[in-house]
Amino acid sequence: MGRSRSESVVQAVGAEAAWTSRCERLAAVLVEGGRVVPGLQLDATGCLRAQWWPLPAAEDRPWLEALLAADDLPSQLRLSEALAEAVDRCVRLRLQPPAANEPKPARSRRRQTLPEAWLSALGAVDSALPASAATSAATSAEAAMLDSISAWVRQGMAASGELQLCLRCHEPADGRRRRWSLELLLRPIGDPSLLVPLDSFWAGESPFPASAFEAVLGQLGLLVRLAPELDQLLEQQAPASLQLDEPALVTLVTQRAALLSDAGFALLLPSGLRQGQRLGLRARTLESGRGKRGGRAAPAGGGAGLDLSALFRFEWQAVLGDRPLSAAELSSLQRAAALKRPLVRLRGQWTLLDAAAVAGLLRLAGQQDEASGTELLRGGLGLERLGLPAELELAGVEDGGALGTLLAGDLHQRAAALPTPEAFAGVLRPYQQRGLGWLVFLGRLGLGACLADDMGLGKTAQLIASLLADPLEPPTLVVAPVTLLGNWQRELERFAPGLAVALHHGPERPRTATGLKRALQALGPGGVLLCSYGVLSRDAALLGVQRWGRLVFDEAQQLKNPYTAMSKAAAALTAERRIALTGTPVENRLNELWALLHLLNPGLLGSLGQFRQRFALPIERDQDTVVAEQLRGLTAPFLLRRLKSDRSILPDLPGKIEQTEFCQLSQEQATLYQAVADELLEQAEASDGITRQGLVLAGLTRLKQVCNHPAHYLDDGTDLAGRSGKLTRCEDLLDAILETGEKVLVFTQYTAWGERLAAHLARRCGSEPLWLHGGLARAQRDTLVARFATAAGPPIFLLSLKAGGTGLNLTAASHVIHYDRWWNPAVEDQATDRAHRLGQRRSVHVHKLVCGGTVEEGIDALIAGKRQLAERVVASGEQALSRLSTEDLRELIRLRGQGGRP
Repeated sequence: MGRSRSESVVQAVGAEAAWTSRCERLAAVLVEGGRVVPGLQLDATGCLRAQWWPLPAAEDRPWLEALLAADDLPSQLRLSEALAEAVDRCVRLRLQPPAANEPKPARSRRRQTLPEAWLSALGAVDSALPASAATSAATSAEAAMLDSISAWVRQGMAASGELQLCLRCHEPADGRRRRWSLELLLRPIGDPSLLVPLDSFWAGESPFPASAFEAVLGQLGLLVRLAPELDQLLEQQAPASLQLDEPALVTLVTQRAALLSDAGFALLLPSGLRQGQRLGLRARTLESGRGKRGGRAAPAGGGAGLDLSALFRFEWQAVLGDRPLSAAELSSLQRAAALKRPLVRLRGQWTLLDAAAVAGLLRLAGQQDEASGTELLRGGLGLERLGLPAELELAGVEDGGALGTLLAGDLHQRAAALPTPEAFAGVLRPYQQRGLGWLVFLGRLGLGACLADDMGLGKTAQLIASLLADPLEPPTLVVAPVTLLGNWQRELERFAPGLAVALHHGPERPRTATGLKRALQALGPGGVLLCSYGVLSRDAALLGVQRWGRLVFDEAQQLKNPYTAMSKAAAALTAERRIALTGTPVENRLNELWALLHLLNPGLLGSLGQFRQRFALPIERDQDTVVAEQLRGLTAPFLLRRLKSDRSILPDLPGKIEQTEFCQLSQEQATLYQAVADELLEQAEASDGITRQGLVLAGLTRLKQVCNHPAHYLDDGTDLAGRSGKLTRCEDLLDAILETGEKVLVFTQYTAWGERLAAHLARRCGSEPLWLHGGLARAQRDTLVARFATAAGPPIFLLSLKAGGTGLNLTAASHVIHYDRWWNPAVEDQATDRAHRLGQRRSVHVHKLVCGGTVEEGIDALIAGKRQLAERVVASGEQALSRLSTEDLRELIRLRGQGGRP
C-alpha cells in the first residue's frame, strides 16, 4: 500500500513538473510576443506591488485550455496565478539593469510620485513600491490608481470573453466600384463553426444571452480603437456591416490584421489575401558553370564534381508564390500598376500590390544575369539577394543539376569527407573526416556551421583539423567557458603544434585596440586567440573592431538567449567563418535553436517573431509533425549531429554501466531526517503562495543534506566516520575501485560538503584526492586535470557538479560516483561524459547513491521516468515539488522502512 502510494506521488510530481514547464514556456511565448500588460495590486499585507500580467491572444487559447486540469474555478485560479508569476518573473529578467561594471544612472533625490514609483517597481527585482512614494493622501491616491489601471487593463482584455467577434470580408460585387463588404459575426469560443450575424444578435434572434450585450459593445469599442478605418461602425444604431474602399481594406489587411488577431478578433478573408501569396522573382539557371570568377579553386569537400566558384547564367522569372506568371498575367499586373490599384485578381485570387515592387518585377522579369554557384546556393537558402533591390522578394533558385540537388537539402551527403591534414598530429576517425569535410565545405561557401556531435565524439579535434585543412590569414577567435581555456590550449598544442596560440584573459590582457593588434601580429597569420565568454562581454567593443578569419563558439548553448549582453557581443563580431560547437543545440525551447542559427546565418529563419509563428508555436503547442519536418529540412544543412549510441559512428567506444546504489540511513540520520521532515510539514501547513514554495524548497535541500551526512546538515565540524549510510557505501565503492588500480570521479552538487568529504577521504585513503570547484583559478584547474591524467596521479578526483560537469576530458577514470542526485538527468549525463567519451578504453561504471525510503528515492524515480523529456520536464522538478499539496509532500518525504528500501 505504501509503495503504491509512493509511486502515485512520484507520478503526481512528474505531472506537476510537466505542467509547470508548459506554463513557463507559455509565459515566455507571451513575453516575446509582447502580450503582457503592466498592472498594480494590493497584496495581503497591504503593500502595493507592480505586477506584469499575461494578456493572451486568441492564438494562445489552445495552450490555456491544455493547461486547465478541469473547467472549474479552482483550476482557473491556479493557472491564472501560476501564469502571472511566470510572466512577471520572465519580464523582470529581461529588464535587469546592465552589468555591474557599467556606469549606472545617478538617482534623483526627489521623492517619487506614485506613478513614478510604479514604473520603477515594474523593472526592479523587488516588485513592492517603495515607502517613499507614500503621501498624506496615499490611501485615496492608491485606490484611484488601482481603479484606473484595472480599467485600462480591462480595455485590453475586452476581446477575451466567451464570445469572439469576427469580421468576414466579401469580395466586391461591382468590379468597377471595387467596394468591399465587411460583415460582423459572433461565434462562441468553444464552437468556432457556429457563426451568427451580429444583426441577429442585436435583434435577440441568436443563441447567445442578452447579458453578453455589454461584452460585445466592449469588443466593438476595442475593435475601432485598433482599426480606426472601421470607426463608422459606431455611428450605426446596431453595428453589423460596413462598406470599405480598397485603400481602407489594404490598410486593414496589411497593418491591422496581426494586431486584431493578437487582441482576439478573427479576420475572415478571401483565400488569396488570407494565404498571403506574394509576388516575387525566381532565379532560373539556363546553363551550368562555364568559367571561373577570379580563377578560384573549387572548395574542398564540394563533392559530385560541382565547382561552386564557376559562373552560372540565369533568368529572372516572375512568380506568384511558387508558380510562374504567364505573359497575360504580367499584362494584368502592368495595367493594375498603371491605374495605381493596390489589389489585382490573378488566377481567381486577390493579390496585394506594392507599386515599387511591381515596377521592379516588370522591369526584371525575363532579364538574364550571372552569379557564382556559391552566390546562387546562398540565394536559394535565403542568405543572399543576388543583387535584387530591397522591395523585391527573392522567391528562390531553380536548377536542374547538381546545384539543385544541394538546394534540395543534400548538403550533408554532398560534402565529401576530407583526409586527415598532414599537419594534424593524430588520425581522424571516418566520421570525423566527414565532419571535417562538412566544416570546410560550408565555411568556403560563407555559411555558418553548428557541429552538434554528442559529448565525447571529438568536436574539438574536428575543429582544429579544419583550421589546418582550410587555413585563413586573419586570426581565429575561439570563445569558450573559462574552465575550458586550458583544455583548448592543450588540444591545440597536441593536434596542431605548428599553430600559434595566445590567451586573451586575465588582468594582463590587452585593453586597447593597439595592444590587441600587437598581440595578433605576434601570433602571425592564421594564429588562434582564446577568450572566455565573460571576457567577450567585457571586451565586446575591443574584439568587435577586429576582422576575424574564423569565429568558434564552444559550448555554444551559452548563447541561447539572444537578449543577453554575451549573445549581443557574439553577434556583433565579424568573420569569414562562423562555427558553433555544442552537444545540446536545444535545451528547453525551439527559440534557442533560432538564436544559435541566427548567430551563424543571420536571416536564415527570419525574425524571432516570424520563427515563433511559423515553427515554434505549431511544433511546441500543437505537436505538428509536418512543420517539424519542414524545420528539420531547413536547418539540417547547417547542423551536424552524431550520437555515441549509433554504433556505426563509434563502434569501439566501451559501454556505460549505470547502477543505482541504495543506501540505508544510520540511526542518527533517520532521527534527524524525521525531525527535519516534521518541521518542513509544519511550516508548509502554516504558509502559502511564494513563501510556502520557498520554505518547501529549503526543506527539501535540508533533507538531501541529511541523506548525505548529519554533519553536512548540522555544519558542526564533527568527525564523519561511521555516521552516514551513504558515506559508508561510498567508502566501500572507493575501496573496491582503488584495490583494482582504477581511477574514479566523485561528483557532489554541494561545495561545502565537497570540502568536508575531500578532507575525510584524504585521512581515510592515505592520499589527498584532487578537489575541483568553482573557486579555483583556471591555472589551478588545469593543473588538477593534468595530474589526474598521469598514471601516477591521485586516483580520486572529487568535483563540484557545476564546476566540473562540462568540457573536461577525464578518461583516466573508469568509474563515476554521483554522491547526491541532481534534479535534471542531462546535468548528470554531462558529468558522466567527462569519463565516457572518445579516448576511453574501458567500460565506465556509473554509481548513483540514493538513500532508500527517503525523498531521494522519489527523486530518483522521477528522473528515471522522465529522462526522455530531459530539461523540458525535469529541470522544473524543484518548482513542481514546491507546489505539492501538504498531503502529497508528506507522502514523498516520509521515512519508510527506517531509511532502507521498503
